Formats: sequence, C-alpha cells, structure tokens
Amino acid sequence: MTLTVRVIAPGTTVWDATAQEVILPSTTGQLGILSGHAPLLTALDTGVMRVRPDKEWVAIALMGGFAEVENDEVTILVNGAQRGESINLEEARTAYNQAQTRVNQSQSGNRQEQIQAMQALKRARARFQAAGGMVQA
Repeated sequence: MTLTVRVIAPGTTVWDATAQEVILPSTTGQLGILSGHAPLLTALDTGVMRVRPDKEWVAIALMGGFAEVENDEVTILVNGAQRGESINLEEARTAYNQAQTRVNQSQSGNRQEQIQAMQALKRARARFQAAGGMVQA
C-alpha cells in the first residue's frame, strides 16, 4: 500500500505523488508515516522532510506548518518549501555559514535580534541539509 502525499506552500504545490514512506520534522521530533497510520494532525518545525516514492529518498526543506494524516493521505501545508535537488549546495552552504556567523554575533545583541538570527539559521540549515550538506551537531 502507498500514501498519497501533498506538500502545499503559498502559491505552489511542491510535491503531489504517492510514496511508500514519509519522515516529517514535527515540533516534537522526527515523525515517520507509513500506510495505515492512525489519523493525526501535527505542527511541523522548520527542517527536512524525507519522502520515499520508490527506493530512493527525496529531501524537501520545509519552513514550518502543519501536517494531516488520514486514510493514507498526508497533506502538508507549510509557509515555504523547496525540493533538495533544486537547491544549489554551495549557495546553501554559504547561507548556512553566514547564518551561523549572525547567530554568534547576536549573542551580545538584543533578544529580538537573537530570535531572528536563530530562525534564519534554522531555515538555512534545512535548505543546506535538503541539498545534501552535512551539518555538525
């Protein structure tokens, strides 16, 4: 059995196909979905979703949102999304390094600046990982 998976961002559908398995970046950790999964509504964090249509995994950077699972249908509504193969790895690496620098510099700044820097880092990390980059913990 398969899942019908749709990833919908403002103005575009990033993924609309069947899959064997999905791994979502929920706000409480990674969440695996297989066919026959119990109905579920969950908040999604900024991170990398992995979907397996056949034997190979496809990475999609998600910028937060919600996922609903019901009757082998997974509907994902997000603020933004980008498939990993469409992301330039070197540009993503540069953006990730710049975001890390911004976080380090904001440590002495005000609280609002720190929050914005951390959000930018999460987005840059998701894009870098979806493109195939490795992030050290």
